[in-house]
Amino acid sequence: MRIGITCFPSLGGSGVVAAELGKALAARGHQVHFITSRLPFRLEELGENLYFHPVHPMPYPVFETPPYTIALASVISQVSQREGLDLLHAHYAVPHSTAAILGREACECELKVVTTLHGTDTRLVGLDPSYWPITRWSIERSDGVTAVSRYLRDLSVRDFHLTRPVEVIYNFVDTQRFRPACCPFLREKLAAPEEKVLVHVSNFRPLKRVPDLIRVFSQVAKRVKARFLLVGHGPQHAEAERLARDLEVSEQVNFLGVLEDVSPVLSVSDVYLCGSEQESFGLAVLEAMSCAVPPVATAVGGLRELVTSGETGYLVPFGDWEAMVERTVELLRNEDRRREMGERSRQRAIQHFDKEIIVQQYERFYERVLEQG
Repeated sequence: MRIGITCFPSLGGSGVVAAELGKALAARGHQVHFITSRLPFRLEELGENLYFHPVHPMPYPVFETPPYTIALASVISQVSQREGLDLLHAHYAVPHSTAAILGREACECELKVVTTLHGTDTRLVGLDPSYWPITRWSIERSDGVTAVSRYLRDLSVRDFHLTRPVEVIYNFVDTQRFRPACCPFLREKLAAPEEKVLVHVSNFRPLKRVPDLIRVFSQVAKRVKARFLLVGHGPQHAEAERLARDLEVSEQVNFLGVLEDVSPVLSVSDVYLCGSEQESFGLAVLEAMSCAVPPVATAVGGLRELVTSGETGYLVPFGDWEAMVERTVELLRNEDRRREMGERSRQRAIQHFDKEIIVQQYERFYERVLEQG
């Protein structure tokens, strides 16, 4: 197949999934064309069957902001005609599926549009009255729609009054890349031998509640010698750094910034912390589980479909930070329990969310969409 992919190129779950999916499809012999403003995060380089078409909206004084959606639609139209694309996979409904449908209309071709709902596109942005009508229109006009969890599918169908089917295809992980203790020497560099290692990976947006995780860690550190590794960057980064200083744990908290490959850091960690207020799936949690790192996470959204509380990690009510402290301390003090839970979390990742399983689900979905005529 000749597949176009458009997504956000920045750090975030939807862009990471799009990049990893594109690489996997290319490895399976499909021709994959990324159409974005810049090379997506985690698409380190272009290899065989991978192509990149940049989108550069023209700045003009009349425009308050450059009209990216229109420019994206134009490039989609051009690439579809020139490369003979079979389908365009839009990750995130707004603006990508909107642009894909406009691009299809502009090129007057047989291009099929597949939209994947990732979370805040229908749980936050799309619900705003200024975006709701176009979000619903874009989803309904797509030839195929998927969501990354049952939770997201059900709420999207309800909130946008969708009449078309939405198929659940979960996010995935490369379980050979994300595996336990792949870089043991790294642990020696990041933490003292007596320290337990907690880790969190995100874009530091308010929904991720990183400052609350700093507070959780400050309480854990009073009871267990520990170090907290934070990977990523975003709006609450500076606040989290200030809070670590105020709580006098800054010497035990490492802000590692954005890493192209987070697997080495995850693989040498003991527990993954996730305090999200909303989470449609939880890709970073899955990647930790694949490394046999049990998560202690909030019982929200798609996390309840990913983590089996008490078996592959712990889920606590959102806002019950004391419960998160207690569960974290329990795992850090009981090595056998932590190791057993970590092994089960990895097995769950392998059996249900491995890259090979999920990519084949996307291939079959594409084939069904193309067979619609």
